[in-house]
Amino acid sequence: MSHGIHRARFEVEVTAILDNLYGAALRLTRNSADAEDLVAESVAKAWASRDSLEDPARFQGWIFRILTNTFFSDCRKRGTVSLDEPAGEGGEFSLFERLHQPFLLWWSTPEQEFLRKVLREDLQRALDALPEVFRVVVVLSELEGFSYQEIADMLAIPIGTVRSRFSRARSLLQQAVWQHSLHSSAGGIGAAKAGAEGEP
Repeated sequence: MSHGIHRARFEVEVTAILDNLYGAALRLTRNSADAEDLVAESVAKAWASRDSLEDPARFQGWIFRILTNTFFSDCRKRGTVSLDEPAGEGGEFSLFERLHQPFLLWWSTPEQEFLRKVLREDLQRALDALPEVFRVVVVLSELEGFSYQEIADMLAIPIGTVRSRFSRARSLLQQAVWQHSLHSSAGGIGAAKAGAEGEP
């Protein structure tokens, strides 16, 4: 019994998730030109290796595996990034614990709005700054909705490693967001207060 997928079905499947593929590629490569190249290369590889798709119902996971493998392969060829997992730096950092600090409860609505804006912007910067081995699990899990087991299968690593990398990534993201928010907050919160109180 032959495996694979015929051209019409392949085109339908790719078209249906093209935005998702590009979105993931953009978060991995961090620029649109490289993201487009990554998607194009991955789709071409997927078509060339279509006979390796044993179950057409699992097309999405299969092509995302090709996308992530292609990304890592390109990184190795360029030698511009390290694909080794960085050594741990201290314990887990929880932004949510920091957000329970009493002074945050004193802020009025303008300051709360400022904090939310800072968190959104800084989270994007922090995600882009994550080492590739961590960024890929966040992209696949949080942005694309894959389970830890599916990610483990895609990356050919134990599920425990996926959990560990996601935990480290979450800690690094929260720490980066918190540190940048602290540096931004003095001027931003002051401006928000000035605006709320009608000061120049």
